[in-house]
Amino acid sequence: MATNLNSEQINRYKRHLILPEVGMEGQLKLLNAKVLCIGAGGLGCPISLYLAAAGVGTIGLADVDIVSPSNLQRQVLFGISSVGEDKVKAAAKRLRDLNPDVKINEHKMIVNSSNVMELIKDYDIVIDGTDNFPTRYCVGDACVLAKKPNVYGSIFRFEGYVTVFAPHLPNPLRPGERGPCYRCWYPEPPDPGSVPSCAEGGVIGVLPGIIGTLQANEVIKLILGVGTPSIGKVTAFSAMDLEFQKFKIRRDPNCPVCGDHPTISKPIDYEQFCGIPAMDPKSLEETKREVLDARATPAAKAARSPGLDDKGLPPGYQFKPDWEVTPRQLKSYLDKGNNVIVVDVREPYEWDITHIVDKDKLFPRAHWPQVAQKLADHKNDPIVIHCRSGARSLQVAQMLRQAGFKDAKSLAGGILLWNKDINPGGPQY
Repeated sequence: MATNLNSEQINRYKRHLILPEVGMEGQLKLLNAKVLCIGAGGLGCPISLYLAAAGVGTIGLADVDIVSPSNLQRQVLFGISSVGEDKVKAAAKRLRDLNPDVKINEHKMIVNSSNVMELIKDYDIVIDGTDNFPTRYCVGDACVLAKKPNVYGSIFRFEGYVTVFAPHLPNPLRPGERGPCYRCWYPEPPDPGSVPSCAEGGVIGVLPGIIGTLQANEVIKLILGVGTPSIGKVTAFSAMDLEFQKFKIRRDPNCPVCGDHPTISKPIDYEQFCGIPAMDPKSLEETKREVLDARATPAAKAARSPGLDDKGLPPGYQFKPDWEVTPRQLKSYLDKGNNVIVVDVREPYEWDITHIVDKDKLFPRAHWPQVAQKLADHKNDPIVIHCRSGARSLQVAQMLRQAGFKDAKSLAGGILLWNKDINPGGPQY
């Protein structure tokens, strides 16, 4: 435990030391604090950068992913030289260079019910910088059970949210009440596939920097014991309008984790609870492909096998013949002049990047309820719906089947697989 600052540290932190709210005592609190950041991606990068710069003495980084070229648009800890490295390792290297005072603990792992309690036990504060619902519920529940503040942030497209979940602490907005937890805000996860990921919906590169630094600010306030922590209050930020909005959330007395009569006393199976895996296999495959492409010479790229099976599908792809067609099957239908209707259910900006059909067969998410009506004359024709990678198109195929379109199917792997197998060199986005 640090009990004083040496002359080099006094010089490093002097802009803190002259703040009455920090001073020598506060800087020592920072140096003795232990903070765990779960996720070393868009949010974890700015969070850990600013916590390390501030002199937070121990920072844990938990992530299982590797750095890929598409990360560099927003994950500011990394550079070209980091591509292919473990994120926790590349991040630790940069943070140690930024501030040698700081101890960086590397946790290369998928955080789940089997390891989360052991992972968080030695840290004072936990930061949720994740991007999937199973891990968010896992972290949220574990923090309640271990009585650790959970500094939460989320981002999507041009919007982000920040709050602090801490049911063991008072709610400053409601004297006499305790703060809420993640389940008080979201009692149930959304239906699988109903909320697009950042890989599908996109995110403006500066947004995680804004939200991540706000999370880092909440961590520093909690360590110092200054200001009003964002307990019971969610701050929403719109990058398009440069507007902040605030709304209150209360602890739910019937919450199964933090309520008056909790029914969850240990972590559960969160992938089963949410109906989706914590790590999307398609995303992992995309990352692997990006890294291989980034490292390969032009000659190696040309010579490399596409890595598809005899059906033109990635190894291990769980093909559903009753619900899907492969890109090769669709190409065969089109070449033979079959009366197949191809429908694109992506957004217009995705169509602009790459497309198979003309724009009159483009039905973005907001128009999905109208698809059956628009295709009423083709009820007996084979219909193939496609999106980016196959999730959205499968949903629309199911909707059409329910509306009586017996031969509606989804394009396996979406346009990404089409551009890999049928249109080599086509954009991968």
